[in-house]
Amino acid sequence: MLFIVTLSNRRPAEEIDAQQAGHRDWLIANTRAGRIAVAGPLEPRTGGLIMAHCADRAELDQMMAKDPFVIHGLVEVQVLCVAAALRHEAFPARWAAEAKSISENES
Repeated sequence: MLFIVTLSNRRPAEEIDAQQAGHRDWLIANTRAGRIAVAGPLEPRTGGLIMAHCADRAELDQMMAKDPFVIHGLVEVQVLCVAAALRHEAFPARWAAEAKSISENES
């Protein structure tokens, strides 16, 4: 299942910055494990966005519970589950197997 996760900052920037390295390590570990497809800060810098692939909501919740930003109560987490219907052919099929692949050259 694909999930869009938004993290909205709840604490001052200095508290967020103090946990940034741990958060980055958590992002990298979950990206390597194939659970995070895309992640990055929002502009303006009010939080961040994660596109995640997990078997179900329980797996996503377990992953999110280990994020230092969540552990320290620095962010509000909002989750949307996406039923992927279409995907660009370059988007990995394993993250949206049920979605129809669309080529740039298709008419």
